[in-house]
Amino acid sequence: MEKKFKVGLIRVLTTEDQDILLAHEKLLNQYFPMLTVETKCIPDQYEGIHSPELCMLAVPKIVETAKSFRDVDMIIVSCADDPGVEEIREALPGIPVTGGGETTLALARKYGEKIGVLGITDYAPKAYAKLKSDQLLIGRPDGVYSTLDLMTSKGRKSTVNMARKLKEQGADVLALACTGMATIGIAKELEEAAGIPVIDPVMAEGLFAYFEYLKK
Repeated sequence: MEKKFKVGLIRVLTTEDQDILLAHEKLLNQYFPMLTVETKCIPDQYEGIHSPELCMLAVPKIVETAKSFRDVDMIIVSCADDPGVEEIREALPGIPVTGGGETTLALARKYGEKIGVLGITDYAPKAYAKLKSDQLLIGRPDGVYSTLDLMTSKGRKSTVNMARKLKEQGADVLALACTGMATIGIAKELEEAAGIPVIDPVMAEGLFAYFEYLKK
């Protein structure tokens, strides 16, 4: 009998659009069919998280959403800034918890020393704080200020251009610092454009969930 492993997935973008809400769940089902995923989004965060202030507002909502899951083996906060991850670990001891930042960084470090952080902010997610400044190249695509901007043709083109710039500046690998980039499925396109490895945060989250599945 195949063992079951249920993941509670938290989206930090509030949406009533089921295609957007379930986008990361569908990706995880595609990459790791042995996982069962249940998705919930936090309330009243219609632009997601793209500033420290929005992150502070979101954390209590994220923790409450985590507590609302029943019978899950793991919780993923599907956001590259890992908001609420530490707080959930404290609130729900015994349940593995991770986010899109720490998992993406862990994989990115496998591919090189100089990491191009491609996201929607002018600062790197908190998971990157332990790295030296000369190990990071931070790039926000022109005209992209939230995950919603990534869903436009202009935002997508600008993201590709920034990937090329980060490679020109010396990046060995691109770490996508917004899970919205996974939503639009741009990782392969960026890899082809820049010619260096690109780490998709939702795939990274799922890989860590798969590890927990194997351990169970």
